[in-house]
Amino acid sequence: MNYTEKLENVTVLGAAGKMGSGILLLTAIEMADLSMKPENKGKQFILYALDISQTALSGLMKYMQTQILKAAEKKVVALRKVYAEHRDLIDNSEIINQYVMDVMSIIRPVTTIESAYESNIIFEAASENPELKIKMFSQINQNNKNKPWFLTNTSSIPIAHLDKEAKLEGRILGVHFYNPPAVQKLVEVIKSDNTKPEIVEFAKQFIKNLRKTEVPSYDFAGFIGNGHFMRDALHGMSEAQKLTKEMSFIEAVYIINKITQDYLIRPMGIFQLIDYVGVDVCQYIMKVMNPYVKDEEIHSPLLDKFMELGVRGGQNHDGSQKDGFLKYEKGKPVAIYDPDKKQYIAITEYAAKCDAKLGDLPKSILPWKAVVGNPNKEVIFRNYFKELNSMKTLGAELAKEYAKRSKNIGLKLVSDKVAYNEKDVNTVLLTGFFHAYGPINDYLN
Repeated sequence: MNYTEKLENVTVLGAAGKMGSGILLLTAIEMADLSMKPENKGKQFILYALDISQTALSGLMKYMQTQILKAAEKKVVALRKVYAEHRDLIDNSEIINQYVMDVMSIIRPVTTIESAYESNIIFEAASENPELKIKMFSQINQNNKNKPWFLTNTSSIPIAHLDKEAKLEGRILGVHFYNPPAVQKLVEVIKSDNTKPEIVEFAKQFIKNLRKTEVPSYDFAGFIGNGHFMRDALHGMSEAQKLTKEMSFIEAVYIINKITQDYLIRPMGIFQLIDYVGVDVCQYIMKVMNPYVKDEEIHSPLLDKFMELGVRGGQNHDGSQKDGFLKYEKGKPVAIYDPDKKQYIAITEYAAKCDAKLGDLPKSILPWKAVVGNPNKEVIFRNYFKELNSMKTLGAELAKEYAKRSKNIGLKLVSDKVAYNEKDVNTVLLTGFFHAYGPINDYLN
């Protein structure tokens, strides 16, 4: 089968989740666009949206309709050419509505795994649980005579492990989209030693057609993205714990979060990022990674403690941020959770005190929004870190130590053969985490 034939029958597992819905949207549009090419006239394209909840699937279909409409509005000029033979479609609104109908007609919302038994491609975006993935893969593989290809969105589980346990004979590839898939440009691609080359080629073409950025990673638990993020988070939590010897826990969290956002010029602080991903998700990813790491402990007692207290973070169905280490109002942090008092304490009560301890920010500092897309950012960062390096305040010292640790994490990912090279590490952090500069740099040399 060629690329188009493989995409004639596809299933997305976990389609109603935040990752699955994005992958479903991208796949539906790609399949619809293929179906409208003259050479594919008469071919039937079917995309099964599989999830366990009928209610969730109903919400998913409304989401799909809204998002496809937005996509159609952005490419209405191209769609005019696609529908040139449809003389009944005159106005842009008519063309857009027709496209929405054509894409939606491909999607079949289902709750039974049997629907996947005829598919050629299985995209999997279920929870980060190896046992669940293996169970689903095995069942489909045993009942699908087409010997389907499995493209898993796992962010941490080794592909070789899934392949071996589900007996897929190399018909599996890690295709890790970043959240949200419809917006994020990065896709990590992870093949095992056993992965069939034709699946890798298919994924390359698929990612290229989606206009995404592909970064390969070796098949090591956590891969590049979580390999760096989990260690970066562990360092942040460790630094906060050290600071509790001379200040309260909430003050320590405030300081480290400020260091990682303001001083390191990142889009959000490390505790905000943990909340965004989810305390529970971070804890689980560490559990997946830890058995494969021999020279360090990928585990956080602090995450365990917050889980025991029922503080999980993550996101609501509408994309709004749930409370975690920090409490949020309209998306902005307003308080920090005190595990001893079991309540959130307003940031306004201690921010000024903490800022005084940190000392003045470098005069050359610019916020992340002002730098991330700036064509002169290389010069800006060199001047900024030169000034930071000359300062001896608590804030400057913590920031320098954090930046150096972040760089060393990146270098170790290369030396441990998790990442192919330093550029790939930087690309993942720049593209997948929206950092304004890569962690592997010579700014503090």
